[in-house]
Amino acid sequence: MDLIIKPTEVCNFKCTFCSSTKISEDHASLLDLDYVFRFLERYPHTNTIILNGGDPLMVDPSYYWKIIDFLDEHDMPASLSFTTNLWPWFKKPEKWNDLFLHQRVGVATSFQFGNGRLKGDFTPFTVQDFWDVSDKFLDVIGYRPEFIAVISEENEDSVIKTVELAKEMGVVCKLNYAMASGEQSRPYQLSKMYQHYVRIWKSGLHPWEFNTQQMMNRLNGIRTICPQNRKCDEGIRAFNPEGDYYSCGAFGDDKDYPLDFYNEKQTILQDQVELQSMKNACWTCPMFEICNGCRKTIKDHKVHGMVEEHCLLMKNIADDILFANDKRAEVTPYVNEDYEIILKSSV
Repeated sequence: MDLIIKPTEVCNFKCTFCSSTKISEDHASLLDLDYVFRFLERYPHTNTIILNGGDPLMVDPSYYWKIIDFLDEHDMPASLSFTTNLWPWFKKPEKWNDLFLHQRVGVATSFQFGNGRLKGDFTPFTVQDFWDVSDKFLDVIGYRPEFIAVISEENEDSVIKTVELAKEMGVVCKLNYAMASGEQSRPYQLSKMYQHYVRIWKSGLHPWEFNTQQMMNRLNGIRTICPQNRKCDEGIRAFNPEGDYYSCGAFGDDKDYPLDFYNEKQTILQDQVELQSMKNACWTCPMFEICNGCRKTIKDHKVHGMVEEHCLLMKNIADDILFANDKRAEVTPYVNEDYEIILKSSV
């Protein structure tokens, strides 16, 4: 089991695409750690605690030390995986260094081209800003953090440039498509995202982009993670700041399909009829696993009337996806040995 914690909705950035701006009634809410400790007692073999938000660095580091102390006291194996813009660390590294150097802790960050990624003063977070943060993290903490980018219509022309940046940095990036949550009113079309993954593969850049590698694995039945795993909710749970509880962090952004924390014997996303497929014809299509790998994506495309548009483009690129998949065995990707932990975070 893995656990996603969104301890706070508060963030020091003002990104125009942020999916997590409506996850609390009270903007200042902070997740009560009692929920986390009860969860860990219920699932003592939890593998990874994924921390995002909001930005998790808007919470004092003592909050995370309490989790580590609990894990140590109960001899539990879980690691902590932060996804953060790292700007608070960059401005005041001494506040966070001990935590980030701890053996249980891994850190990933985020970056994308375009005008949507704004610092708190509404100035752009530039490529130079990103290099400065990454270089300093490498110098102080000892590794260069992997990064996630959210792709939408606003920055779709920068996909290849983003992966080239990851290659230049010597890290793996994870390009996620924007879902319809928070500030993002409409999802980015899934088939357009797969068109980008095919371009990444054709450009020889797949060793530096995580979801392109997942695309190749998916059709071969090799284990994949969010957002390409139809059964991910069997092994993941998520808390929002006010303690509401889900089997999917993305649905948590919508406060949709909540679970009762005190009654685990209930239906999860796999049991929801409306989330089985985009349309009935999907069941006989070789692209079924690709198009219907994420229940939130199924819902978004249905709600926004995008299914047929998606399907038409997917049929046009299916041969390229299958060809890339056939060549998967020839791929020897560069990966950080901890990249599956670091990049488990969703959108």
